Amino acid sequence: MEAATPSAAGRATRDATAHADPGTRADARGGPAAPPLVSVVVPVRNEAPNILPLVAEIEAALAGVPHEIVYVDDGSTDETPARLAEAARQAPLRFLRHRASCGQSAAVVSGVKAARGRFIATLDGDGQNDPADIPALLARAQAAAEGAGAGGDRLLVAGHRTKRRDTWTKRISSRIANRVRARLLGDATPDTGCGLKLFPRALFLDLPHFDHMHRFLPALVLRAGGQVVSVPVNHRPRLRGASNYGTLDRLAVGVFDLFGVAWLQRRGRRPEIEAAGGAEPAAEAPGGTARSAGLPAEAAGAEPTR
Repeated sequence: MEAATPSAAGRATRDATAHADPGTRADARGGPAAPPLVSVVVPVRNEAPNILPLVAEIEAALAGVPHEIVYVDDGSTDETPARLAEAARQAPLRFLRHRASCGQSAAVVSGVKAARGRFIATLDGDGQNDPADIPALLARAQAAAEGAGAGGDRLLVAGHRTKRRDTWTKRISSRIANRVRARLLGDATPDTGCGLKLFPRALFLDLPHFDHMHRFLPALVLRAGGQVVSVPVNHRPRLRGASNYGTLDRLAVGVFDLFGVAWLQRRGRRPEIEAAGGAEPAAEAPGGTARSAGLPAEAAGAEPTR
């Protein structure tokens, strides 16, 4: 699944409908539920056969870890909505639906904005990323966040598929693209195409959002003054369904995006504030962060607004 239209991220935010399991909104005493430590954001399009198996794997991998699962259905035309509604009755899962397909990056943006966790883990919805790797990435991010001067609050932990289970055309094209990208952008990341990544939610919201941005997260994080570390992760063959995009299409679009991000890197960087003084700043309005998602909340199972 790839971003396909201009300003898709903005359109997706306007056109998303939220579906939430009531159990994720309140605790047993009727008060607001405590925010989870990690939100697993999964963008999907026409992945109906993979929904329930992948949700079960995520639940098993994060047993004992406060978490939520946020699926973003990017305009599926198969049984994905029905499978998501079924999964939401069995797990701490919420899902959003784009009225029309806006692309993978737009789906990730919608999911992160709707998420409540301090950390975000992203993975592809085709089952090729292994949810069992999430705890190791989370531990790495937590350790960095707790380390003095480690910049852990701005650390991206990126998965590196050392043994890819893809067709030879995908492997070769990705290898070439990674080398060209690393040379041009200097992001020192061997596998930016891996969907399994973990980062602080606040860090992602501080980045520029545009079509296909998910391919360039390491470069964008470095531009924002953050850090990137790559960790080897498992990669599995696709067992169900079919890929929703072609290798040549992805490669052609990626070339244009690459030069666009290189141009962005050469623009002025944001200043880093070293010290401040004077009166205390005004408190943030209640719910300001949560409302940044701009997503209308509707009852679980409701149909998208027409």
